[in-house]
Amino acid sequence: MIKHQKPNTFYDTYERKGVGQKVTHYCPGCGHGTTQKLIAEAIDTLGIQDRVVFNSPVGCSVFSYYYFDTGNIQCAHGRAPAVATAERRVLDDAIIISYQGDGDLAGIGMAEIMHAANRGENITVFFINNAIYGMTGGQMAPTTLVGQKTATTPFGRSGQRDGQPIGMCEVMNSLTTPVFIERVSLSTPAGVMRTRKAIKKGLQSQMDRKGFSFIEILSPCPINWKMDPISARKWMKSSLEKLYPVRSFRDVLDQTPPAPLHDRLPLLEGDALVDYLRGKSSLPDRKDQMSLSAKQRVKIAGFGGQGVLSAGILLAKCGISEGLEATWLPSYGPEMRGGHANASVILSKETIGSPVVDAPNVLLAMNGPSLMSFAQEVTPGGWIFINSSIVSGEVERKDVNVFRIPATDIAKGERLLAAANVVLLTAYLFKTGVIAVETLKQIIPISVKKKEFTDVNLRLIEKTVAYCEENSHTPAEG
Repeated sequence: MIKHQKPNTFYDTYERKGVGQKVTHYCPGCGHGTTQKLIAEAIDTLGIQDRVVFNSPVGCSVFSYYYFDTGNIQCAHGRAPAVATAERRVLDDAIIISYQGDGDLAGIGMAEIMHAANRGENITVFFINNAIYGMTGGQMAPTTLVGQKTATTPFGRSGQRDGQPIGMCEVMNSLTTPVFIERVSLSTPAGVMRTRKAIKKGLQSQMDRKGFSFIEILSPCPINWKMDPISARKWMKSSLEKLYPVRSFRDVLDQTPPAPLHDRLPLLEGDALVDYLRGKSSLPDRKDQMSLSAKQRVKIAGFGGQGVLSAGILLAKCGISEGLEATWLPSYGPEMRGGHANASVILSKETIGSPVVDAPNVLLAMNGPSLMSFAQEVTPGGWIFINSSIVSGEVERKDVNVFRIPATDIAKGERLLAAANVVLLTAYLFKTGVIAVETLKQIIPISVKKKEFTDVNLRLIEKTVAYCEENSHTPAEG
């Protein structure tokens, strides 16, 4: 019977480090290996491996993705809490870990950690405090002890010259929002056991949506301290823990109710925003607005200057205003006019994992090359809308719906060729019904700044609807 083995959350071999590798890049006696094993064990115990996103910024932990078989993001120096905040906004079910060293968190990333804590972000922060910059050669860190010798303080840290060491648990405890703050130490086996409990508690807190948890872990760095591993742990007990006492600073988990999931507000701009701020209107009910029956993966393509990108923005705004999740991803060349351009838009009731549209179920082709490039990528049963004013090519496929509309000619009738994009977009909304055309009418005034262009676009929407009604029985090509 196996009693002890490598956690399932760790890869069996570290192929990202090298083929067949079985050892980490951490120095002998380093506390990172111990801490990460404890985190992996807690993830296994809690059964959350497929939900974890592990954020590791610059520092000794930067290669954590070598070892953790979870979601992994490498963050800019000090910015892991900012990245974690973004993840929290879009991944409701994720368990988000910010794993940071003292130079990263208390130095370069002080602003990010303070504001994430003050907002009470429902994330778990593991703060590795070894009182020195480890990865870059042992410089003084914000947590370096007074008198401690480092590469940048060869005669010892001076409180007068270099400032006093920062106790991050004490700083966190000055805020009202964190729900769990504890400092633990890896100096002894008993300390390791206490660290295991704190790590599990910090993750469980997030699972229960209690709020911001901060676990500071005093950790040895024998190489940069110029000690052997045993002496390093003795020094931790005699010196490091004297300045940074091991204790629980705050635990209000039992008194804290689960926080609601983040509400994503509907789009309010222009007059609609002014009316809301003046108390003349209320926020629309998202649930009542979500009428989308299937995720829309839309590719809008044409020449630069045809309004391809702005059409994508209009569509995304329409989706947001109806309470949907929406992404917009542009792609264009360096040319101001005439180059190829396309925009990918996704509309969904569910969280969108990636803005990339490889297999669109809707194509809005503003020109011939766009039809040739993307027609074969449309999924069976999807829609292709063609600007027939300038596209003469045929669609040979028989498994898609095709609707041709002279978008440029309709826009030319109102002397605004640039609005052909709105014509094609209106045809898509009218023919599929995924979003009401009335929604587009509400978005146009808050997106088009010049009133004369607003009026023209609104007239074009009406003309497009009339054209679609007159040609509602036009058979699909192919």
